Amino acid sequence: MLSSFTNKVKTQALNLGFDLVGITSADPPRHGNYYATWIENGMSGEMSYLERHINHKQNPDKVLPNIQSLVVVAMNYRCPDSEPIPDGSHRGKIAQYARGDDYHRLMKDKLQELLQFIQEKADRPVQGKVYVDTGPVLEREFAVRAGLGWFGKHTNLINKNIGSWLLIGEILLDLELIKDKTTTDHCGTCTKCIEACPTDAIPEPYVVDSRRCISYLTIELKGEIPLKYREMIGNHVFGCDDCQDVCPWNRKAHISQHPEFYSRPWNEMPDLIRMLRWSSKDFQTRFKNSPIKRTKRKGLLRNAAVALGNTKDPAAIAPLVISLSDEEPLVRSHAAWALGNIGGDKALSALLMAKNTEKNPDVIREIEMALTST
Repeated sequence: MLSSFTNKVKTQALNLGFDLVGITSADPPRHGNYYATWIENGMSGEMSYLERHINHKQNPDKVLPNIQSLVVVAMNYRCPDSEPIPDGSHRGKIAQYARGDDYHRLMKDKLQELLQFIQEKADRPVQGKVYVDTGPVLEREFAVRAGLGWFGKHTNLINKNIGSWLLIGEILLDLELIKDKTTTDHCGTCTKCIEACPTDAIPEPYVVDSRRCISYLTIELKGEIPLKYREMIGNHVFGCDDCQDVCPWNRKAHISQHPEFYSRPWNEMPDLIRMLRWSSKDFQTRFKNSPIKRTKRKGLLRNAAVALGNTKDPAAIAPLVISLSDEEPLVRSHAAWALGNIGGDKALSALLMAKNTEKNPDVIREIEMALTST
């Protein structure tokens, strides 16, 4: 009976569109203490929200009393292949997971449907909680325990058949289900992901220092991007897939069956010059129901300015000069850096003029540093 019901739950999960589904126990995660130490060592950077509910993350029964099982699911988000971005172009890169609709809503709605199915089909009342990326659950460890894949050396979940283009969600249940076997590691001696990281954010296998990660620098970091990382960011404007792009397990990864994840036209290879011109209204309209809203306009335009500066193309000077008058100091300061990085008489002249009118001390500091580099 238990085996039959477990199979029905898995079948329903697949029918709802999840690519992978597995069951694991509610035993405390083995990496709970490591996670706490990782935060204590400062590797979470300014993501203070990760410090919340650490005790809950180490003890699932504090999240759902009498918890007995977790149903863990994953969804493939790989977009159709894009044309390569030519060197020196004014095009930016957006991580694949953020090119389409926000996965949180899509996956959470489907998980709620799955929970409702379980509650309707079970032979007793069932309590459950649904989470997608935002709950007090160490979801990647539970995904490994549920047999969905293994931790790659870049810390992402990897599945033999789908690769690492995976988004994870889970249902916590006070209901016993048959557990799946934990997946073993199949990375072997490969270190391609470590070698591919532009900022050396993977100091050792299975460890990521968020403070160096381009995804953190372009999304989670709300203030100035540290000078030492700006050129390393290249043309990334939201997240980074470099470590996944080189993973051998992604060579045969198939395209997602969910068109909601496919690139919106302006997210395929966004024009950085156009991006710098976007108003707050433009930003809100283009990124409605998009993960990119997380950066807010000022964060995305900050990133666009850095990416343009990294082209070192004099044609980028004119739009960057306009950005020296942007309403946001964060955008103005990074536009100043970009002009300094490109250099030349036109950039120098614009920076000198901006220095005479700028009032914000942080922006003035950036202008002065840019002037010394032109």
